[in-house]
Amino acid sequence: MVKELKNIEKISIKKFQEDLITWFKAEQRDLPWRKDQDPYKVWVSEIMLQQTRVDTVIPYFNRFIEWFPTIEDLANANEDKVLKAWEGLGYYSRVRNLQSAVKEVHAKYDGKVPDTPKEISNLKGVGPYTAGAILSIAYGIPEPAVDGNVMRVLSRILSIWEDIAKPSTRKVFENAVRQVISHDDPSAFNQALMELGALICTPTSPSCLLCPVRDHCQAFHEGVETELPIKTKKNSQRSVDLAAIIVKDESGKILIHKRPENGLLANLWEFPNVELHQPFVMERAKISGLFKESFDMNIKLEKNIGQIEHIFSHLVWNITVYIGTISSEFTDHSEWKFISIDEMEEHAFPVSFHKMLKLYKEYI
Repeated sequence: MVKELKNIEKISIKKFQEDLITWFKAEQRDLPWRKDQDPYKVWVSEIMLQQTRVDTVIPYFNRFIEWFPTIEDLANANEDKVLKAWEGLGYYSRVRNLQSAVKEVHAKYDGKVPDTPKEISNLKGVGPYTAGAILSIAYGIPEPAVDGNVMRVLSRILSIWEDIAKPSTRKVFENAVRQVISHDDPSAFNQALMELGALICTPTSPSCLLCPVRDHCQAFHEGVETELPIKTKKNSQRSVDLAAIIVKDESGKILIHKRPENGLLANLWEFPNVELHQPFVMERAKISGLFKESFDMNIKLEKNIGQIEHIFSHLVWNITVYIGTISSEFTDHSEWKFISIDEMEEHAFPVSFHKMLKLYKEYI
């Protein structure tokens, strides 16, 4: 049973829907995943758009669909190629989950993305938001798709003073969407809420004078639009110091290492690196000892060529980059290999290691 929101009666739901959808159909951005309502393309775009800006996603989406135009193509693709297509977007577990779920859709549903809340929510990596987005945008089913934009817009429209940083608050906004969503055009309605949050009802300095639903907005009428939504700050990021080394063999090829199958940046390639627990007192010989201890590698550090910083949502890597040599008895195996700089185009690396490579190219 849907709990009635106390402020819902203050707006004309029908007029709110009309004003919002009319604006969206006139002003919506020309985005590649809006060309059609293919559930697969909607799915890919929504996974990419999680924690990533639209402008950043557009070229990635176009390349991804070019490489894997159908569910069957992605289901049958080599994981290394899939990771390469995602390279630079970050949050690599998203694309591994996407491919896993697509394989299930290909095998279990004959390649058709499920169109029921229960079935689609059972797919790996498909949470309430993604499920709602696919069902509403692609299938026209009036399901809520609540992201940060939607929570911000509705907190202002309906004067909802709940902390959006709390996971439990999502239910409040899902409840709100169920009460105001257009059943005639849920696809345009949900996209319009997201678009309004992205273009007009922004986190700071919302453009209220340009807002198509300003007349319905309780926060605007009360002059509190900049106080909403309520959002407590997350804990600060943890800082980690690393030493990474770019090692060449006699032919000039560079040693790379494949990260484990699980955990941060799983299955991506990297330059050998170790964590420094006492970075300010670590001599090069001691760092070489850490490489020996961690990887059984006889490495000699020759020169420090610079430092880079890479920021994740939950931690910061401070990486000191070295060049060095390795004993000649080291040989390739599944997790280690020597490759040329040109061959790096065939391997998926985290952004942090592209920064190191840039540093190295500038050095040589």
